[in-house]
Amino acid sequence: MENIVLFQKILVVLFTIAFFWKLVKYMWSFLSMEKEPVTVLVTGAAGQIGYAIVPMIARGAMLGPEQPVILHMLDIEPAAESLNGVKMELIDAAFPLLRGVVATTDIQEACKGVNIAVMVGGFPRKEGMERKDVMSKNVSIYKAQASALEKNAAADVKVLVVANPANTNALILKEFAPSIPEKNITCLTRLDHNRALGQISEKLNVHVGDVKNVIIWGNHSSTQYPDVNHATVTVNGGDKPVRELVANDQWLNTEFITTVQQRGAAIIKARKLSSALSAASSACDHIRDWVLGTPKGSWVSMGVYSDGSYGIQPGLVYSFPVTCEKGQWSIVQGLKIDEFSRGKLDATAQELIEEKSLAHSCLN
Repeated sequence: MENIVLFQKILVVLFTIAFFWKLVKYMWSFLSMEKEPVTVLVTGAAGQIGYAIVPMIARGAMLGPEQPVILHMLDIEPAAESLNGVKMELIDAAFPLLRGVVATTDIQEACKGVNIAVMVGGFPRKEGMERKDVMSKNVSIYKAQASALEKNAAADVKVLVVANPANTNALILKEFAPSIPEKNITCLTRLDHNRALGQISEKLNVHVGDVKNVIIWGNHSSTQYPDVNHATVTVNGGDKPVRELVANDQWLNTEFITTVQQRGAAIIKARKLSSALSAASSACDHIRDWVLGTPKGSWVSMGVYSDGSYGIQPGLVYSFPVTCEKGQWSIVQGLKIDEFSRGKLDATAQELIEEKSLAHSCLN
């Protein structure tokens, strides 16, 4: 009798082990299942920023090291041969996450089924051109691209406009793609945000990863306002205010601001070309935080559709401090704005109001 009971206990143990082994194998197979590829569009992909960003996306810098991607690359007809060369290089690089590449000059084909659109292509200002001439060209481009995205992209497509004037290009795109939610259309001010982090890091001789919560307010232009009033640096496990550590309000209110505002021009002067590498990296940062979320206790700067926060006119695409969670951004609320900052916020908003008016005049 005792032997039978013992045998029954052994059977129970064996069945239990077998059950848990199957459960572990099932959970492991579920967790290790490859994710569905995300389709990412890059316009102007044969240009400098495009050439810099597509390998970053293919390597996982934008969506993470476990997210497969399909790249759609668009450029204008004169750049078709160069665009095909970029495709050849992507194939030759044998990126494990890259599940397909489409290189095309057809905007409809490029936008088909895209989940994320990085709008790098635009008409640059050339010597002798008036501001209205550049705006007119870009209004036409973004009107057409808005229509193509609305018709062909995934319903929940996330759009990042990089091409200048980025804020107003994003606004035009939003107006001509009404079915895309306004919260899904943003513009790049993360480059300016990262530049501000870099300047504080250099000034204090600290790791850039220890600096957080700078803010870029307003337009991606020379009127933008890099604000450190709420920024901190992690020192010995605690966060200390940047203003306290720098201990030089004169520098923070003058040279720091103008350096960030004019950094793009300084890089062009130094390398005779625009800041393609840092723009590409910042675009990846922007999308990654938007999709995967911002670290707890930190915010980033994004050009987003104003809801009236901080007294900024609704209907502008304006850079605010935001946090991101589950693919959604939210403007950080309740930050104190001093008199100096108020003037800066309003000045860059006024420029955006003027740009919006100019863009609308180009539509008539």
